[in-house]
Order: sequence, then C-alpha cells, then structure tokens
Amino acid sequence: MSQRIQAVWAIVAAAALCHAPSQASEQPARGSQLTVLSYHEVSEAPQALIPDYAVTPTNFLRQVDWLRNNGFNFVSVDDVLADHAGRRALPAKPVLLTFDDGYESVYRHAWPVLKMFRIPAVVAVVGSWEEDTGDVDFDGKRVPRQGLMSWAQLREMSDSGLVEIASHSFDLHRGIRSNPQGNLQPAAVTRRYLGDGAAGAGLGGRETEEAYRTRVLVDLKESSAVITRRVGKAPRIIAWPYGQYNAELRDAAERLGMVVGLTLDDGANTRSTPLSRLRRILVERSMGLSDLDREIAYRNRDLTDNDRPQKVAHVDLDFIYDADEAQQERNLSHLLDRLSWLGVNTVYLQAYSDPDANGSADGVYFPSRRVPMRADLFNRVAWQIRTRTPVKRLYAWMPLLAWELPKTDPAAADRVTALPGKAGTHLNMGYARLSPFSPRARAAVREIYEDLARSVRFEGLLFHDDVTLSDFEDTSPDALRTYREWGLPGSVAEIRASDDLIGRWTILKINALDEFAKQMAAVVRREQPALVTARNLYAQVALDPRSEVWYSQALENSLANYDFTAIMAMPYMENAADPVEFQRRIVERVKAAGPEAMGRVVFELQTVDWRQAERPIPTAELVDTIRSLYGQGVRHIAYYPDMMFENHPAPAEMRAVFALKRDRPEVE
Repeated sequence: MSQRIQAVWAIVAAAALCHAPSQASEQPARGSQLTVLSYHEVSEAPQALIPDYAVTPTNFLRQVDWLRNNGFNFVSVDDVLADHAGRRALPAKPVLLTFDDGYESVYRHAWPVLKMFRIPAVVAVVGSWEEDTGDVDFDGKRVPRQGLMSWAQLREMSDSGLVEIASHSFDLHRGIRSNPQGNLQPAAVTRRYLGDGAAGAGLGGRETEEAYRTRVLVDLKESSAVITRRVGKAPRIIAWPYGQYNAELRDAAERLGMVVGLTLDDGANTRSTPLSRLRRILVERSMGLSDLDREIAYRNRDLTDNDRPQKVAHVDLDFIYDADEAQQERNLSHLLDRLSWLGVNTVYLQAYSDPDANGSADGVYFPSRRVPMRADLFNRVAWQIRTRTPVKRLYAWMPLLAWELPKTDPAAADRVTALPGKAGTHLNMGYARLSPFSPRARAAVREIYEDLARSVRFEGLLFHDDVTLSDFEDTSPDALRTYREWGLPGSVAEIRASDDLIGRWTILKINALDEFAKQMAAVVRREQPALVTARNLYAQVALDPRSEVWYSQALENSLANYDFTAIMAMPYMENAADPVEFQRRIVERVKAAGPEAMGRVVFELQTVDWRQAERPIPTAELVDTIRSLYGQGVRHIAYYPDMMFENHPAPAEMRAVFALKRDRPEVE
C-alpha cells in the first residue's frame, strides 16, 4: 500500500471514530427519493476483468466519503422494505450500495470500508460462477475462479448483518443465440434461436414460450436454492443480469421470495416505484465526484434519457433488406457507419414491411403468427445499432391499424370503411386500415405486438401516422355498433348532420384510438417494462382546430397519452407557402399547450419533397431549419427519411448542427 493511500486510511479511521453513522443523526423524511448505486469491481485497471466498470479502491473510498459529507444516509434493504410497507420512513437522502457479480476485489477493498462505516450493502452473485471450481465462463471468456469471492467470504459478509446476498441468476448472466445471424443476447429475456426446423423450435425457429418460461423459472429456483444452501439465508433480492427483465421473470422471482428487483432503468426511485423495479445508477470507472453528484441530482429530479434532447434518424428497414444476404449485411454496415457519423442519439426503426410503399404493412421483419415475415431482420439490426453505434434509444416503428392481413385471416375483412363523399370534401387517408372497433382485428393486432415484444429488445415504440380516422370514417358494422353504445346514432350520415354530434363523435374516436394504442403499449411492456411511447401527429392537427374532426387526433390528448408526440412538421408535404412561418406557427402552438409540452414534442422534418418527384431537400436548408428551431426553444428534432445510399442528409453538416444542443443539459 502506498504512503498516500495509508494516509487516506488514517484520516478515514479517525473520522469513523469521531462520528456516529450519518443515518442516525437525520430526521425521517417520508417520501425521500432512494438513490441506488450499482458497483462491479473495486480494483485497479490492470487487475480488472471489466475495466470500464472497475472503480479503484481510492475512488470508491472517496465516493463513500463524499456521500457521507453531503448528507446522504446509507440504508439497508430492511429499511427500504419498512418504508415501502409504511412502517418506518427512510431518512433524508437515502442511498443503497449494491455490488454485482461477486468479485473478490469487493471483499478485499470495499468490505473493509463497509465495516468501518457500518454501511449496509447488497452483493449479487451468479450461482453457476460461484459453484465452479475451475475457471469461470465470463461472457464467453475464461477467467480465474479466484477473481470471484468464495462462499466462505460471502457467508462472513452475510453473517455480519451488514450485507445481503442477492441473486444475479444461476446461469443467465451470459448471451445466447437470438437470431439467424448469430448475435448473442441476454439469456434472461431472449428466446433462444434454435434454427428453422430444429427439434422443439417454435415461432421463427425460436424456443417456444413454454420452453422459455420453464428455462428461466428453473434457473431462478436453482439460484435461490444454492444461495440458501451456501449462505443460510434465502435471497430477497435479484439484480437482473445486464439490467434486462420482463414481467415473466419478475413474477417468477416474486413467487420465489425475491421481492426486490434491481434494474438499470433510468429515473428516480420514489414511494410509487415498485420494489421489483428499483432503478440504479451504474457507477463507471470514469465517474468522478462531480459526475456522481450530477447523475444523482439528475435522477432525483426524475430526469432520464427521455429528457435528453432527442436527435432522431427515422430509418426504413425496407432500405436495408435485400434478398442477397451478403448485400443485406453490406447495407447494414453502411447504416451503422452513417448513424455513427450523423450525431444522432435516437433511431426510429421500421419493424414492418411495406415494399409497395402504400402505407400499409404487408409483413414484418420479425416472426409473427398473423402476418408474413419478410426476413428475420429487425432483431439483428436493432442489436447492431444498440451495440455498435452511439445511439442511446431505439424505437420500433409500427402501424396500429394499417395491416394487410392474409386473405385467409377472418380479421382481414374487418377494415375501416368510409361514408361516400363528394369529390374535394372527403379526406382520403391514403391507405387501408383494420377497424379499431372490431374485436377480431384488435385481437390480431395484439398478437402482432406480442410477437414483436418477444423477439427483440428496444427502448421505445413509435406508432405510425395511421392512428387516425377521418370525419367520414368508420362506417363498418363494428364501428356503428360502438357508436350506438356511446349514445350516438348508429349512422355516420346522421352523426354528420349535427355539429354537436360531430363534436362528441370526434372526442370519443380520439380517445378510442389513443386507448387502443395504450393497450398495445401495455402488451409490449410485459417484455419491455421501461418502454416509452411516441406517435406521429399530422401538422394540421396542431395548426387548425378544425382538423381534429378530420383526423380524429388532438395535440392535448396526444400529450396526455404518449410520452412523446412526433409532429410531422413538413411544410412541403402540406403545401405551405412559407416554410419558415409554417414551422414558427407549430412552435407557438406547442408552447401554448403548456409548460411541459416542448419537452414532449419531437419536430419531425422531411428530407425529400414527395410532391416534387422526391426532390431531396438540401442539407443546408435542413440545417438552417434545425438551427432556427433550436433558437425557438425546440428540444427534440427528427428527420425522415434517411436516404443512406444517397448519403443524404450529409453527415458532417447534420452532426455539426445537432451538436448545438447538448445531450444532457446541466441540472439547475
């Protein structure tokens, strides 16, 4: 030990003798937001197995000292459970320390600090790693078993009463094959790809839902059993491997007594945060005290990656697809390079197939029970974007109603139909849609969304611009039956004869569409609990109050029902005489919608003029528009489409203008 570190230890020891534990001196503050820190190794870089997440012993000590000196109170899992049950409130500024994987360096360097200051903590271990007697398979590489704590060391920590031993699964802390292209993805949430025609294979060559449920339940049971046998206490806590979990895992863990789940989700932990979804701050090697301070402040204001200015590329997967798989991989490589060059941090990625570009989905790029799979591609592209580019958020771009189901599907006949109208008065929505009032159609759409959620991980869901009905729609039998249930005439012609009835009809249709979208988001959240939602909104809905009737969309309703509203702020598509004035009017309308609206609206720009033979909008014009919108207070910008083969918009110019808006604003 160096003289400098010895001196630090001497100061710390003296401080420990002079001060009682900080939590004893604070008055309870019910409702205090809980900060949970996620550590891995506590070691110097040369010895670290995962250097990016290895905090040096000195920095760990400094962080603990900083937390103590800044009024934070270290709490235990018992304290968290008591607060949740309403028996005893947490102290002010509570913080829970957790350590994943069970590294020996935690015993050697962190355990003495925890004992000295009487700091409670959680250590989550991978059962199969602890049970190995030889080298451990650590994410595909062999590492020495002595790099992990022994059961004797874990028992010592547990017996002290300071440390709880948690599950980190038995054997789910690894990757398994997830797609035909061979990507390895987290075993806990991935349906293993077995291959088309393989024994036991289900939809798309993946393991069946029954096989998946059995596999993960057996793993969690084994994890709980081995910890109970080796440590003498059944685990009450599970730290999800890689932070990945779903409702199936969460429910299974709770049935086994693991009522606390530790995630890596964004956001604050308030009294309303479920115990099964406690959010943690991942402490990285590069994180200094000022970084830790900002991150805690950011989280405790309940700010997340959703609050970062979003710089969005809206990408057609139809452009990536090619019947020649080698060419398809070259297309994907080009896209990944562009996303790295463009300076974007978010991608809206098409998950459906629309080769005839009629706006309705003929198929999908994931295995589905209800529509054809054009190629098993969405999983591959999404994973590559999330792991090989700077993109932080990936949204699956999906229709809600615009599905062209196979003709053999009974629900295919349940389409939106329209009352005939005179030429020039009837708003033509442009593509076929399933009726949102048909139980058969809704069931079909639900299955499509279930299949999407099970096949791939993503952060967000973007609903296509098909969440709409005109003022002549829907006249299908199921729709007319619904109108009568709403207390309206069972005839669109009768409804349209009265302004009062039209107003009621419009409000009810808007809410019915938004509620259906929310139900599909809930389906996806069973697999992706931290999912955020966005929807495309027509610009006229923001600009002209009468257009709510024409589109069955409303800005205020959208803000209330979706995390984000992506307004298609596309002047050439709308034949705007003055594009600059068109954009300014949308900005003013959004500002008028409330103080939080600007942070919830994405301004989506067009990169081509579809009315002029798909004339590319010059990059310089796009850049000027973005600069102007930023100057008016706009936070989130998207563009569509990304014309990757034409290298449009130009990456260098787009990166420069996106850089004008910092990815994470300072916390006030």
